[in-house]
Amino acid sequence: MDKPKNKNFSKTASRISAIASSVMDLHVRIALQEVDREKRRLISGGIFIAIGGILLLLVLICIHIISYLALNKFNNWSPEYNLILIIFVDLFFAGLSLKLGGQLAKGPYLPQTLEGLGKTTKAVLGKK
Repeated sequence: MDKPKNKNFSKTASRISAIASSVMDLHVRIALQEVDREKRRLISGGIFIAIGGILLLLVLICIHIISYLALNKFNNWSPEYNLILIIFVDLFFAGLSLKLGGQLAKGPYLPQTLEGLGKTTKAVLGKK
């Protein structure tokens, strides 16, 4: 006789859950290997990025104040239009920064990471 549909669904769900669990374990192990290998570089890089980010924020605030005062002094626009101009310039540079950051994040990875991603993709898509 045929098995009830609930058992088939339960069996399929448990298989998918087991695959997802093993894939997550694999990725966590590989990520920990990468962090252990490059721990000193990552920590010092994070500290310098934080210092640079704080200083850059202070400089950007000063630049915004100076540019607002200069725009108010040299044109006859209302203050709202001067602020809108500054916002659009900021929006342009934010988009440029995000694009550049996305390109730089495509760094080299450990072969195990790439192999694990390949196996995961094949498992999810059902290819051998």
